[in-house]
Amino acid sequence: MVKSPMEQRIIDALETLAAEHGVDIVDVEMAGATKAPCVRVRLEGADGEALGLDDIAAQTKWVSDAVEAIDPVAGSYTLEVSSPGMARPLRRPRDFARFTGEDVDLVTTATEGRRKFKGRIAGATEEAVTLALEGDETVTIPFAEVKKCTLKPVFDFKGGAKKEGKN
Repeated sequence: MVKSPMEQRIIDALETLAAEHGVDIVDVEMAGATKAPCVRVRLEGADGEALGLDDIAAQTKWVSDAVEAIDPVAGSYTLEVSSPGMARPLRRPRDFARFTGEDVDLVTTATEGRRKFKGRIAGATEEAVTLALEGDETVTIPFAEVKKCTLKPVFDFKGGAKKEGKN
């Protein structure tokens, strides 16, 4: 997965502390303009369970301390700590394996002449993910070329919004 050096540095720092706090680091993203930068940290329970608002609030202090120790942005910035949400980002091979059979939007560094793929995860190894695209077409993309991948939420307007999967 392609991450900026600073994003990867934050991920590495947080992952060394996450287990002792009973959480898993889903993703870290640096976003926003130069005048209003934002560091987004997405957490879930260590076993993949969703965290509630009170759980996220309880985790924010140590996350803030760890990010501040790195000092990722010169000057002030906003730190957002949240759950992954319905359009959950996938970052690690185990994330892709966990959500095999789910629909995703994936952006690459330019695989097979294209950058954007929409499809269903057909399989994942430690090195690559295979997507089933429209028709019978499949594509295998090395994780080193994946820039961003998110689950596509499924909306059931009769029963409310939900995300089907192996959560």
